[in-house]
Amino acid sequence: MGKKITIQDIADALGLSRNTVSKALNNTGVLADDTRQKILRKAEEMGYRRFVYLPQEAPGENPVIKELALITQNMPYGSHFGTYALNTFQEKISKNNCRLSMYPVRDTEIASLKLPIGFDPEKTAGILCLELFDSNYIEMLDALGLPLLFIDTASDTDLTRTNADFLLMENALSIYRLTDSLIQKGCTRLAFAGDPSHCRSFLERYQGFQEALHANGLSPCNTLFTGKTVFSDSTFLGEAVSQMIQLPEVFVCANDFVAIDLIRALRKHGFKVPEDVMITGFDNSAESRIIEPHLTTVDIPSSQMGYLAADLLLSRINEPDTPYRIMHVRTSIKYRASTGRLNLS
Repeated sequence: MGKKITIQDIADALGLSRNTVSKALNNTGVLADDTRQKILRKAEEMGYRRFVYLPQEAPGENPVIKELALITQNMPYGSHFGTYALNTFQEKISKNNCRLSMYPVRDTEIASLKLPIGFDPEKTAGILCLELFDSNYIEMLDALGLPLLFIDTASDTDLTRTNADFLLMENALSIYRLTDSLIQKGCTRLAFAGDPSHCRSFLERYQGFQEALHANGLSPCNTLFTGKTVFSDSTFLGEAVSQMIQLPEVFVCANDFVAIDLIRALRKHGFKVPEDVMITGFDNSAESRIIEPHLTTVDIPSSQMGYLAADLLLSRINEPDTPYRIMHVRTSIKYRASTGRLNLS
């Protein structure tokens, strides 16, 4: 067995202080995004494993500790909803004699369908999958026969055939309601922004948008911003903005970060929000309340989802014959200044 990688090892490799590396790995304190990402990449490269340990037991007690695994393509950090959900997930499992090992899975491992470095199925009681959106890799994990829980999943995952529990936020209905409220206030030119194939949540949000338009006898007025490529690079996004013959009245965006990227691209081309075009997001991230104008969005109860995730996975481990569950957690719309002139609240 190789040497256990420590925070100090990562700090030495990068020429940074141990405190700086600790902030990045534990998502605490203030740290520049590029520094945080550099540290996370190095930690992944070196095979660092982060654990949440249980409190010290009283003398004489020796509980059996269950090992759980987080497998993710993108470790959540900052104001990503998964950061808050993961914190409360860890809190709940720690009180139930479990600890969590985190395994970022690399693109090469995804492509070759290999388990992440250091992961041992024989020692794992259950797996939490977060930000894991490759359907072939999901099928490979399903074949392990371990208790599986997904917080969100790939857009093409067959929820009726995958032997796993799924925890999602309510996407379609909240976007339907948001889109319909815009239409009832007189908007007829609406466009969706984001890639419906990115994940299940994005797909459900797109479906809610489409259903609201169909119910009101409308069609999307622009499809330049619905796809994988346009938001992959600021250049592509700028080109899409410059190609618009006519602005929509509203862009309904797949999440807050898509909305913020779009607001910035529109500004570079001289368009103002909400005067020229209104924008909505999803997630109610901290950034949605900082950007000007403040973003109309959909709030996710992120912390509570962590507790629910822990309950789902622990109950699956303890009662493996329980029917598989698909749970949607209720969300709520937050109307703000990015749709300001409609006064929707």
